[in-house]
Amino acid sequence: MIGPKEKKERALGERLNLKGERCSSPKCAAVRKPYRPGAHGHSRRRGTLSEFGVQLKEKQKFKVSYGIDERNLRQIFLKARKAKGSSAAKLVEFLESRLDNVVYRLGLAPSRGAARQLIVHGHILVNKQRVRSPGFMVKAGNIISPRGGSESKLAIEKRKEALKKYEPPEWLHLDKEKLEGRVLSPPKEIASPFEANLVVESFSK
Repeated sequence: MIGPKEKKERALGERLNLKGERCSSPKCAAVRKPYRPGAHGHSRRRGTLSEFGVQLKEKQKFKVSYGIDERNLRQIFLKARKAKGSSAAKLVEFLESRLDNVVYRLGLAPSRGAARQLIVHGHILVNKQRVRSPGFMVKAGNIISPRGGSESKLAIEKRKEALKKYEPPEWLHLDKEKLEGRVLSPPKEIASPFEANLVVESFSK
């Protein structure tokens, strides 16, 4: 995902937690500047969107929030369409199953962007094997942990305080002392703030 993250949030008119804990503080750009970016953003109203515009906006929310591009999202949609069950539900399930999202959901990183950085730099293990692909799809039974002796372990250790009051989704388990997570099942009962059906409709045309 290229470009200032908070500017993308302001353009969409949504708070997507792209900057982790900063998004919950008064420093959040959406709080300081609750209008579109640009010279006329303060005075420009958000007009009524067409059906195509609504679908495009929902796709943008998914792409910006999960840190993927159009090609990645289309590939996940095609996989979801082939799977049994609702394509919209499967789309969200596959997005939530990405390793960068799981590291974030476990609380080992404050945002998906931070989780991607840990993974790409080789600081995250899956079943004790280093994985450098943020889009790696986890499965039930997988164990996610920081690499021993990794310089990032200090950063993850700092998460211990924040994790004391944090509980991951029910499809994940976190050992807060070991900072080790386990995938218990495929993602389920996900309260997505986005309309996956609109993404499916957009790609189905």
